[in-house]
Amino acid sequence: MTPTRRTVLTSALAGGAALAASSTVSAHAERAAPVPPELRPGGEFDAYVAQLAKDDQFSGTVLLAHRSRPVLSRSHGMADASRSIPNGPNTIFKLASVTKCFTAVALGQLVQDDKADLHAPLGEYLDGFSAETAKVTLHQLLTHTAGLGEYAQSPEFRQGLKEWSTESEMMEGVLALIRKLETAPAFTPGTRHVYSNSGFFVLGAIVAAASNQPYHGYMREHVLAEAGMKRSNLYTRPQVLAGRDIAHPYWTQQSGERADFTTSEYFGFVGGPADGVYASAPDLLSFVGALTKGTLLSAAYTSAFTNGKALLSPTDKPVVAADARFYGYGFRDTITSGHRVWGHSGSAVGVATNLDVFPDLGWIAVVLSNYDIPITPIVLKARELITRSAPGIS
Repeated sequence: MTPTRRTVLTSALAGGAALAASSTVSAHAERAAPVPPELRPGGEFDAYVAQLAKDDQFSGTVLLAHRSRPVLSRSHGMADASRSIPNGPNTIFKLASVTKCFTAVALGQLVQDDKADLHAPLGEYLDGFSAETAKVTLHQLLTHTAGLGEYAQSPEFRQGLKEWSTESEMMEGVLALIRKLETAPAFTPGTRHVYSNSGFFVLGAIVAAASNQPYHGYMREHVLAEAGMKRSNLYTRPQVLAGRDIAHPYWTQQSGERADFTTSEYFGFVGGPADGVYASAPDLLSFVGALTKGTLLSAAYTSAFTNGKALLSPTDKPVVAADARFYGYGFRDTITSGHRVWGHSGSAVGVATNLDVFPDLGWIAVVLSNYDIPITPIVLKARELITRSAPGIS
């Protein structure tokens, strides 16, 4: 059932109170528990990642932070093998679907400012959609319950990657493709959760329409800059190729060899609302800090957006072991070993990323890779060690 504006705001305010209570518990826990050796440099987690890198199963940066302070920062592999540039602690990586957190925050700002409405249909902001598709709500788009599909699987999208040469061309081209493909939702909106990049691309177009500002410009000004993410951007292909601090994505071939995806004709000019943000690990700490301190959204709206709305089934991808998994508004919300973890993962050609925030334990774990080998084992190892070290809270 689609929530009314009152139920959303009531839930948000209640969540804000819960967030404050969680912070109090976290403060007690932090004072009681020093950082365990397993999570420090030279510890179990560090050694685990180093072995994967030695076996050429990981290339990238990992960062663990406690109480917003980095505890472990370690980089492996090459950002650009052709120029012999190694990955480093400040290397910038494409985030892929972790971008959805940023697009959701942008929309949250507009909802908070009464420029957008969570229960309004997308047809109130964008025209050209079929009558049935135009009825899906912002709430349903944010929770992947709208019944939209995957524009990136279309041959027309792959052709567009070779042709679009500006941000506006890409946005207009993909939006026109989605209008053509989405003749009707694949199921009754609100009844199922099916992950949809098309849905989040539409949300980015709604951000532009509601703010009267291009999506990329809004994101740079009101999300990335406000969060203090000085090295992050929706970088264009020329910027990626010229930059010495931006990791090139390495595409695993059937032979097992890896190719630099920036040399492919399908390495598009710029990414969009579902996948386009590039960021360094320290900048992701800044993002989480800006969220939790109320810089990007109020405490109530931060709680409302990061808390789970849709219960995921055991088979909903990406399948990751947990006590329970939910999807909020652009954020995944997981209960693992009795502790809440919110954030998002991302994967693309030559890319694997993950952001985990442990609100009651004061930990943040960032994994950024420019290989497309799954980083799930690293994510689970961090979760195991962080939750195992947690003091008992009654």
